[in-house]
Amino acid sequence: MRTVSITGHGVFTPSEIITNDELVVAFNAFADAQNEKHAEEIAAGTVEAIAHSSADFITSASGINQRYVVDKEGVLDPTRMFPNLEPRPDDAPGQMAEMGIDAARTALKMAGTDAADVDLVICAASNHERAYPAVAIEIQQLLGAGGFAFDMNVACSSATFGLQAAADMIKSGSVSKALVICPEICSAHLEWRDRDCHFIFGDVATALLLEADATSGFRIDSTRCATEFSNNIRNNNGFLRRTRDQMEDRRDMQFMQNGRKVFKEVLPMVSAHIKAHMADEGVQASDLKRLWLHQANKTMNDFIGKKVLGRTPEPFEQPNILQDYANTSSAGSIIAFSKHSSDMAPGDRGLICSFGAGYSVGSVVLTKH
Repeated sequence: MRTVSITGHGVFTPSEIITNDELVVAFNAFADAQNEKHAEEIAAGTVEAIAHSSADFITSASGINQRYVVDKEGVLDPTRMFPNLEPRPDDAPGQMAEMGIDAARTALKMAGTDAADVDLVICAASNHERAYPAVAIEIQQLLGAGGFAFDMNVACSSATFGLQAAADMIKSGSVSKALVICPEICSAHLEWRDRDCHFIFGDVATALLLEADATSGFRIDSTRCATEFSNNIRNNNGFLRRTRDQMEDRRDMQFMQNGRKVFKEVLPMVSAHIKAHMADEGVQASDLKRLWLHQANKTMNDFIGKKVLGRTPEPFEQPNILQDYANTSSAGSIIAFSKHSSDMAPGDRGLICSFGAGYSVGSVVLTKH
């Protein structure tokens, strides 16, 4: 059976940044307008006033300082509070495809590989801008890749699930080179008007190139995925929405989560998953030079890192990027890998892990060539 390696990686970062301070100004202006509009109901106790947010609250709750977005103006408009993107004709590249191609070209250049030699493209993301045709097939065509392509959605675990799918196909011989691309426009599905989550997400795209029997980059030693159904992270939007006469602006049509339950239930699940994966592969905590974790919340990562290593990780051992990027869903662990792997020496081992809605969790054990 052939070996599989990650030989190239790339990150596309939007040019616009929203700091916590800027976000708070917009949110508080929205809150003041809503509280004034519903002053009588608030006084009567039938409507609850919207509390102000603060930069300190955001940082302490999440570890996030800023986020990159594809459109800043629409998000910071208190009368709108979501991105304002220009419509595109069907014969123009889609927004996700455009972002994904940028990251993919960086990965291909690093690996010294032509797009024509790629025979599998997986677009793995939490949200896709349309149901069909697949964004992956659009990326395949625009890159000039061969073979076949398909979309995958396992929420925040999409990248690691995509890695396992691509690696398994390479091992079996059905493909030789694969791109796993994660274009995430999280700003379009976040409810920016909800104080509990308005700061969580940012936009980005990542790409990984996988090759058979390569001697550069990182060898994929093992992958493992698991799922367990939960409603604690959910988005009820979908093509059946109009059939139920639910086209009005509804809170459950955007990102929703029960944060306390997620924290309580996901952390043990993820920690146990990683430790079991390591045990089955004979990997000791002392063998791991790097943990590239899903970038959702600093406290969550600190907890998982301590459980896995049996001690508090050093910053370089468990690098965080969410302070700059916020939660970028499936792309977060790949950004951490891309930006914090070049210093590793031959033989060094690391582990990528992503987790989220589903619940879902995926882990990948790597060794530097």
